[in-house]
This record gives sequence, C-alpha cells and structure tokens, in this order.
Amino acid sequence: MKSKKILSLAMAAAMILPTVSCAAKTKTPDIDGYKLLWSDEFDGKTMDQKKWNYEPHEPGWTNNELQEYTTSTDNVFVRDGKLVLKAIKTTKDGKDYYTSGKVTGQNKTDFQYGKVVVSAKVPEGQGLWPAIWMMPKDESFYGQWPKCGEIDIMESLGNDTTTSYSTIHYGEPHAEQQGTIVKEGAESFSAKFHEYSVEWEPGEMRFYTDGELVLTVNDWFTAVQGEDDKPYPAPFNQPFFVQMNLAVGGDWPGNPDETTDFSKAEFEIDYVRVYQKPSYDTNVKKPEKQFGKADSTGNFIRNGDFKKAEKLDDDVDWKFLLFNGGVGAAEIKNGEIVITSSNCGTEEYSVQLVQPDLPMIKGHKYKVTFDIKADEARKCIVCVSAPNAGWIRYLPDTSIDVPTDWKTYTFEFEMKEKDDNNGRLEFNMGKHGDTAAIHITKVRVEEVK
Repeated sequence: MKSKKILSLAMAAAMILPTVSCAAKTKTPDIDGYKLLWSDEFDGKTMDQKKWNYEPHEPGWTNNELQEYTTSTDNVFVRDGKLVLKAIKTTKDGKDYYTSGKVTGQNKTDFQYGKVVVSAKVPEGQGLWPAIWMMPKDESFYGQWPKCGEIDIMESLGNDTTTSYSTIHYGEPHAEQQGTIVKEGAESFSAKFHEYSVEWEPGEMRFYTDGELVLTVNDWFTAVQGEDDKPYPAPFNQPFFVQMNLAVGGDWPGNPDETTDFSKAEFEIDYVRVYQKPSYDTNVKKPEKQFGKADSTGNFIRNGDFKKAEKLDDDVDWKFLLFNGGVGAAEIKNGEIVITSSNCGTEEYSVQLVQPDLPMIKGHKYKVTFDIKADEARKCIVCVSAPNAGWIRYLPDTSIDVPTDWKTYTFEFEMKEKDDNNGRLEFNMGKHGDTAAIHITKVRVEEVK
C-alpha cells in the first residue's frame, strides 16, 4: 500500500507561520530533523495574545479544584522574560478564595504532530498543581473527555516537587499511561528550571525531561463504551493545542493548608517551542499486545516463591513503593519477602508491594493465592489493579486480617474489561496505623479453567 503522509508545515502554515516571523530577542535553537513551527520566548512586556488565550473558569469547574481562573494580569503576566501564572489567596463571603491563571493556544497555535519543548519552574506548596498539557482543538470530534484524548507533558504536585509526571489519557472506558521522573534537592522541579518535551508522531509519543526519556507510548484507543474502537491512532490523530495552568486544590493534590505560602505560588515558564518534521507517515498500525506467559506450573507471578533476591526499586518483577508519608523497607530472604515500616502514611498505598505486567484477558477467570503473616496481627489490602485503565480494579480492594502465623488466602475473579497486558497485583499496607512487619510468600496468579 502506498504510504500516506502529512505535510505538516503546509497544513498549518497559513495560521501559524506569521507568528514565527514576529521580532524576538531570543534565538530559538535548531533541532536536527525538525523545523520551528512557532515559539514564544516571552521577551515582550505582556502575554502575546496572537498565540495565547486567557481561559477563565469558575471555581470547581473540574477536578473539584478551588481556584477561579481569571483574565487578570495579577494572575497571568510576563516578568523578566518569563510567563508567570500566579495563584492568589484572598477571602470572599468570609471564606478563603483562590484565583489563578490558565492560558491556551486553542484556535491560534493548534498543530498536528510535532515536538513540544517547554522550560518551566514549578512552585512548592500543599495544594498547588502546575501543568503543561495538550487538548484537541475540537474536543467533540471523538467525544468529550476522555474519548477526545489528553497529552500531559508535565504535571507536578506542590507538596512533592521532586517528582514530575508525564501522562496520556484516552478511551472509554478511561485509560491512561504515565511515566515519572524524580529529581531531588537542588535539582528538584521547584529549585530550578527544567526542560520538558514530547515528540508526538502518528503511532508513538515519547516524553522527556532534560533530555532523559521518561515515557514511550504507542498503544492507545478510543471508543464509545460498548462500541468498537475507532481506527488507530485515534484519538491522537487530530490537531491539538498547548495549554498551561496553575491549579489550587482538587482531587489529586488535595487542598492548601497553613504551610502553603501563596507569596511564592508562581508557575514560571521560560519558553514554549513547537517544532515539526517536514512530513509524517500516517500509515501506522496499532501494535499487538504482548501478553506475559505463565511458568510451567501455570503461575503468572515471577519470583512468587522469593527464591531470588532481586532488586525492589526497578520495574522488573516485584517493586516496593512508598508514597504520602509512608516510611519503610522490603527485603527478600529465606524464601519470603519481609516488609517493615515505621510510618504507615496517609493512604492505603503509602506502603506498597506490587508486581505489574500480568495478562488479564476479557472473559477469563483468575485465582490469586498467597501465604502471609505479620509480627503482630494487622490489616492489609489486596487487589489486582489496572494502571493503564484509570486504576480500575479487576480484583476489588479486599481487606484481609493478617495473623501472626502463616495463613493462605485465595481469591477468584472474572476479567470483565478490555484485554490488558498490564494488570498489577498489589499488597497495600498503609494508612490504618499498622506498622508491624509483614511476611509474604508462595504468591500465585493463575487462570481458572
């Protein structure tokens, strides 16, 4: 079949190229294989409204966020060659009230496929949520979110600016894929400017932070629930635009508290640059899912008997994780894994042991089995989750009583969702005040015939 191509620059030139010709003090760098489509170095005295829109919204417009997005230059302004989105705390009707800034390139700098490069510095503070992200010019083309698709180049939470997240959202049902990168101390995302980028092509997206690959995705879909998927690579085969905002509160970061210093609640953007290749091959096919195989005993879990003293901080087989105040450690020895903790954190997943990449096939039935005990009787939450499908549960969160002597637990479930090659077995040991050491062995996930 003759390959189809998009002539990227020709498609967008009439709308965007005049914005590139505007005088600027900063010379944007060349990138091999790309041509500059448009950029903003924020060298002027005010935001360039030929490239950006203010996007005002009332509080609670989305994600239960607290801020009102305004058109005020108190919330959105240019200072010292940088665009500043500032969150401000005031009072209204006797209650705390927050305003902030959001800008978008919709209908001004939309484009289809390219490399987006943004330099930014995020603010610290509980409840602050800065983001650099992309949405489709016509959100109704495939249907409202998440069917329309969303590309999150960078998100960070003000209570932990050592971590940056890159994510895509799509589907119905809602699905996502996410990568993270950690930089601590003087290299944290609030301590200095970092460069975030995405290379968006017809069949693949690659996300980078400071040139380091964070996430590669090439397997997505969109559909109206209960109907067939739209032809791949929908929904990421339509024009998108860049937007940036500083949210306050919401479902993910939680609300501000007395520690949040709003005098420093500024999201600073040094530049936004969008490049394109001369053309893109759109004759792409969705990759076939690669499903893990069970071992000779029918077990999909790798190292379920803990005979191998593997690393627990990589993405291979078992992984031990700490979040939201959880403090602990895990060690494999004597054919078991032992999880110790000194702080249970604020969430059930604050102290967590997981194994990903479990094949979950729609219509198949599965059995989860393991032996567990604790140094003192306590609780533990077990589930099989879907990191790439909105964290739904294939095996629901199940609280178990962990005794001081070994006990075998068995759970069965039927997979009723779309095929997923990244089901994840989780042992969640946080939140409930329990810090007694937990011992686990003989872990199995197998199909029930």
